[in-house]
Amino acid sequence: MDVDEVHARVPADIEAPDRIVWGLTARQVAILGAAAAISYLLGASLRGMLPLPVLAILLIPPAGTAVVVALGRRDGLPLDAWLWAAIRYRRAPRRAAPAPDGPAVTPDWVAPDTVDEPPPAVLRLPADSIGDDGVIALGDGGATVLVAATTVNVGLRTAAEQAALVSSYARWLNSLTGPVQVVVSAQRVDLTSHAVRVADTADTLPDPALAAAAADYSTFLLDVAARRDPLWRTVAIAHTAHGERGAPAEAMRRAGHTAATLATLGAQTRVLDGAAAAAVLTTAVDAYQDTDASWPRALIHQPITAAHVDEEPLP
Repeated sequence: MDVDEVHARVPADIEAPDRIVWGLTARQVAILGAAAAISYLLGASLRGMLPLPVLAILLIPPAGTAVVVALGRRDGLPLDAWLWAAIRYRRAPRRAAPAPDGPAVTPDWVAPDTVDEPPPAVLRLPADSIGDDGVIALGDGGATVLVAATTVNVGLRTAAEQAALVSSYARWLNSLTGPVQVVVSAQRVDLTSHAVRVADTADTLPDPALAAAAADYSTFLLDVAARRDPLWRTVAIAHTAHGERGAPAEAMRRAGHTAATLATLGAQTRVLDGAAAAAVLTTAVDAYQDTDASWPRALIHQPITAAHVDEEPLP
């Protein structure tokens, strides 16, 4: 039975601000109104001291700047947001250090002339700690839990299967009761280390034909790593809950619901524990590092140990 393709119209301006007057938003009206009021006050105060043409020439630059800031956009953001971000960046400290007890006081024996730069500010991170169960404690009393999921190839499905997948995904979106963030990122795949492991294992295989096939496969991996830039796509879903009590449990409950729901779409899902969550956050901070998020990281409170090695006493 032939099934027609399902088409759904998705509006692209669902987050666009409301237009209140003359096609302008409240932000634009506020900026233009403030600029007009300031220009009127300046004109009224300088009208008796300057000729009208000179006064008009003096008011054109600030009025034009206000119009550009109110109506201009860059990369989808209004120019006033760019201006506010630039002011915050200019006023923010250039150096920060992790100091929960506050910045250290310069000792008295340090000569003031030798200190060229101001002391570093306290580094404020949005997260305070990561638990063993994967709950990320936020500074405002909230909690976040991460869910990892694989992608689903929708293009290879039939029209009926595509409609079922879209409907299931829509039901998950409608079931959300709190803030959620879906991050899709592409990261480099380290094929060199895998190729070396395959080559080392090939030497231990008893069958010569199987060993030769493993060696050829290792050579193929090295060739792919040298000629191309292989990438893999990762999907991380962050569930955040707030409240003085029950925020970790609520975030964990939402993450479990998401993992179970998206698993019905054919995706492999997993609620990340502390080590895996630390690996995801580490790679998100430094996306160009040599390693990826496929192996866990030790948390701060976990000791790092190694296998015991018998050492001969020195003569």
